This record gives sequence, structure tokens and C-alpha cells, in this order.
Amino acid sequence: MIPNTKVFLSSTLFLSLLFSFSSSKAQIVLQDKKFHVDTRTFSKTDSGTLKLDIYYNGKITETKPTVLFIFGGGFVMGRRDSKLFDQYFNTLIANHYKVVSVDYRLGLKGKKFPSPFNTSNLKAAIDTATTDVFDATAYLIRNAKELGIDTAMIILSGSSAGAITALHADYNKRNASALSSKLPGNFQYKGVISFAGAILSYHGAPKYATPPAPTMLFHGTADKLVPYNKVRLLNRGFFGSRYLAKTFRKNGYPYYFQYVQDMGHEIAGSPMIENLPDILWFIDNYILKHKRYFMEVNFKDEDKKPTFNIPPTLIKR
Repeated sequence: MIPNTKVFLSSTLFLSLLFSFSSSKAQIVLQDKKFHVDTRTFSKTDSGTLKLDIYYNGKITETKPTVLFIFGGGFVMGRRDSKLFDQYFNTLIANHYKVVSVDYRLGLKGKKFPSPFNTSNLKAAIDTATTDVFDATAYLIRNAKELGIDTAMIILSGSSAGAITALHADYNKRNASALSSKLPGNFQYKGVISFAGAILSYHGAPKYATPPAPTMLFHGTADKLVPYNKVRLLNRGFFGSRYLAKTFRKNGYPYYFQYVQDMGHEIAGSPMIENLPDILWFIDNYILKHKRYFMEVNFKDEDKKPTFNIPPTLIKR
């Protein structure tokens, strides 16, 4: 049965929205930078030069686990060096990790708005962003000694469109897709930390040929921009955190899933303030200690109300 196309369309509204916390009560508290930043060019494309920023303490050559971060912005805007992420980055660096924040091509900028029956632009944008993340990863691997990158400990993290890209990067690599061919065959990401992400599949429900990396998922149950569960139209679908958690549990893949009752797309950003201890715990236990935990946290704050609203002009679109 074909689902209500308005539901599918509402799940793609995030593509025209600026990922911004400026209207949210869950403001990220900026801190003074207490780390070094080294900017490198990792790719030159027809549309411009792509750069990455390496945040670290001490000497850059000191080898450390690395969190590769992908910003959000609906594939139309966003910045790798936004101060919105300072607290998240500072916390990781203070706990002996490096952070690499990367550019990627904004594949939906100036493109036609996707519809339930035509998601080709969306798919192309995700594939383009994923390709750029693979290029950034390949650059880190090639220059690992100079940059102090532990190539066996590269963890993906992303917010909104960045979370979608992070999930797709691990998904493509585990399935040895053509997109991932530029990475060494024996390389795999060590973990994924996703703030309101999903997987777009043209081949039914997502399946992994090789077990995925331990994955941490955050999502609001009332998210109208990136689907919390799934939105499916024939063999195509957007599969959100709830569906992915179910898939992980069914197949015995370690995961952590925190779903926040009655909250929307705020959860694309709020865990980078409110769940920092949980994120550090996840990395320590799931990734460093190889714990095979299956954890779901049903969280609700009765005093907090959603603040991320969809503009009425987009709803009527």
C-alpha cells in the first residue's frame, strides 16, 4: 500500500531549512578555544576546494583516536567551523580525542525541491556528501603519521544532514559500495554517533553485508524533518533511528539509542550539550572496551517544549 505522500513530503522538509539553534532554548554555550586548529585542503572539485580542520591538544603528531564530524544544514548550507560545535569539540579534545571537522559539497543548493515521487536530487546530494567524507577519510589515512591519526580509531559523527551522511558512510563501507572503493579494503570506521539521522534506501530496508560499527543514535519522537521511524514509498524509503535500532537489535549489532519523547529536530543539536557524558561513555565502552551492549533510553523532560518549528510556508509547499 502506498503511504500518505504528505507524510513522506514532510519528512523531506528539512532539506530547505537552515540547521540553526539560534531559535532554540537549548543554546550551545560557547567556550574559549583551548585547543590548536590545523586547516588542510583534502580535495579540489569542480565546485571548489574542500578543507578540513584538525582540532587537537599538544603536538599534532601525537597519535590519538579521532572523531570525524560532519555538520548539518539540509545539504544547502552550513559550516565546518561553526562555533555552535565548540562545546562538543572542546569536550572531546579534553578527553584525549582529536576532532576533524570536514567540508562537503552542498548537493541540494540551488536544486529542485525533492518530492515523494522524485528523490533523485536528495539521493545525489547524500552520495556527493558521502563521497567527500570518503575523500577526507582517505586524506587522513594517507597522512596519518604527520597528523597523528589512529586510523584504526576513526569515529564518524554528524548532525541532521551530517548524521545522514555519517550513517551512509558506514553503510556504504560495510556494503563495499562503489562509493567506498577509494578507501582501503581493510579499513572500517570504528563507530558512529548520529544526532537525528536516517538512511535513504532505494532497495528496501537497509541491510549490512558486514556488521556495522557500534552506533549511537539520538532522535526526537516528534521529529517532522528527519523521520524518527520510517517513511516508505514502494521500494524507496527513509529509515530513521527507531527503525535502525530495531534492525541492529534483530541482527545482534551493538547500539545505543536514546529517543526523546515529544521532541522534534532539536535533538539534532541538544545532545552536543546535554549528553556529553553519555557520548564519552559510549566511546569508552562500545569502542575502546568493545562492549556488546544493546541499550535504549526512553527519555522525557516534562518541563521542556519543542522549539524547532517548520515554517508554515514550507508546510504548504
